[in-house]
Amino acid sequence: MPDLLRRINSLTLRLPGVRLPLERTVGDEVQMVLTEPRPTLMIVLEILRAGGWWIGLGIGSVNEPLPEHSREAAGPAFIRARAAVERAKSKSASVPVAVVGDSATGDVASDAEALLRLLGAIVERRTAHGWEVVDLLRPADGGGESPPTQRDVARILGISEQAVSQRVRTALWAEEVAAWPLATRLLQEADAWDQA
Repeated sequence: MPDLLRRINSLTLRLPGVRLPLERTVGDEVQMVLTEPRPTLMIVLEILRAGGWWIGLGIGSVNEPLPEHSREAAGPAFIRARAAVERAKSKSASVPVAVVGDSATGDVASDAEALLRLLGAIVERRTAHGWEVVDLLRPADGGGESPPTQRDVARILGISEQAVSQRVRTALWAEEVAAWPLATRLLQEADAWDQA
């Protein structure tokens, strides 16, 4: 668990919308409070990459003012996150992530969950060689800054551009990145409906 906390908290330093950072709550459980869909997506994918965790996204409000620690926070989002974690534990889910919103967000939350599971399947099956290239191509903030080119990556890794291109294709990097805007939009819509 300390490795996951370090990994995610390092990532969140570069991301907007983190109201309360990831912290251990009880036993082997961790939680955080996010207000932006893109960072939420980046964090979910990073946790899936780490493996061994059930991820529950609770869409909704939290009681204000927020306390200093997420384990002291309350509100509908936390209740839904608990329900989502329980659903993520289902044996029928090959990728352990679930999204729960209120009754009005049902279809959008289900759509977001389906897409996150598909993206999670890509992430979980990526090889070490694929990650070596993806880690260099992926912007640190999940989208704002310009990553190096495949030519730059080839030079950094000391391999041919063709080898980089093959790794990118095998890693399904272009397909993953192409789905980020849709995943972000679905998470945003689910939250917007809940806040209405």
